[in-house]
Order: sequence, then C-alpha cells, then structure tokens
Amino acid sequence: MPEALRLLDQLAELLRSRIDSPWLWAIVLVVAGLDALVPLMPSEATVVTVAVLVGPDPPRLALLVLVAAAGAFGGDCLGHALGRRLGPAAVAALLRGEAGRRRYAWGRRMVERHAATLLLTARYLPGGRAAAGLATGALRFPLRRFLALDALGAALWALTSTAIGLLGAAAADGHPVRGLLLSTALALLLTAAAEATRRHRARR
Repeated sequence: MPEALRLLDQLAELLRSRIDSPWLWAIVLVVAGLDALVPLMPSEATVVTVAVLVGPDPPRLALLVLVAAAGAFGGDCLGHALGRRLGPAAVAALLRGEAGRRRYAWGRRMVERHAATLLLTARYLPGGRAAAGLATGALRFPLRRFLALDALGAALWALTSTAIGLLGAAAADGHPVRGLLLSTALALLLTAAAEATRRHRARR
C-alpha cells in the first residue's frame, strides 16, 4: 500500500508540473459543462483534484473557481435551452430508465414548489443538474430568474468544490494523493448529506 501511494504521489507531481497547461483548464471547463447534460460526469472530482494539485496558490485557485463556474453555468444554460425547446413530453421521453424518470419527476415538482432551492442545490445530487436544467426549461421557468439563480448556484458550487480540495491539500501536508483521498471523502459526505435532505423533504 505505501508503494502504491508513492507511485500515485509521483503521478500527482507529474500532473502538478502541467498545471499551467491550457489543456488542463479546458478539461475543467468542458467537464463542468457536460455534467449538466450527461449525468454522473466527474465535474466535482475534477475541480477537487485540480484544487489539491494547485494548493495554496490564490491566483490559480481564483482561476479554477472562474473556469469551473463558467463551465457549469454554460452547461446549465444548454440543458435549460434543450428543455425549453423540447417541452415536457419530449423531455420525459428522452430520459429513459426508471432512475432518469424519477429524477425528472423530482425536478418538475421542485420547479413548481421550490425553484430557487432546486437551482442552488440540485448540482450536489447525482444527476440533479441535468434534471434541474431540463425541468426548468420544459416548464418555461422565467429565463432572467433562471440565469440569476443559476449563476449564483454555479459560483457557489465552484467555490465549495475548490475549498474542499484546498482543505484536503492542507490537511495532507504536502502529499497530494492523501489530500485527494481526504477531499474525496469530504465531497462524498456533502453529497450524502444533500441526498438525505432531499429524501427527507420528499417524504414530507
């Protein structure tokens, strides 16, 4: 196990040496955007990983927050536009499988009752961003309000994910792989708490 950690640390150092590559930041942007259209894309894990590798470097951390938020906002807008274009019936048909239909039904209920909460918190749930974007679009949620709430939600998500990575890096004391493991544990706890809250509210 220590040998495996040593090899992973070496890999992390190699990635850290490429931290200024435009391709790395392009990957963050694209993955953060695609998560709104392709459920279970590792957007949060990507941001957390880069934050761990960056460490306590305020300019790069600020860039990470900006790029991640921009990607998330752009992807959410595409999902919303798709839902608005297709309409409720077509969106429901597009989401094949029981899990997809349940996520969309939940998104519709949330739009009707708690739209602001949905746009600020859905991104912390598996598949939540896709459901929120499609549902708000299909139900013709006011566009200006969607843009304002979603921009805030994307910024908060990018800040939270970056902070999780930074906390993990600080706690690991110069061992990026350990920092990544700690950060992943924190992110999983946050996701579990969000999912538990959603289920509790759904039963009420």
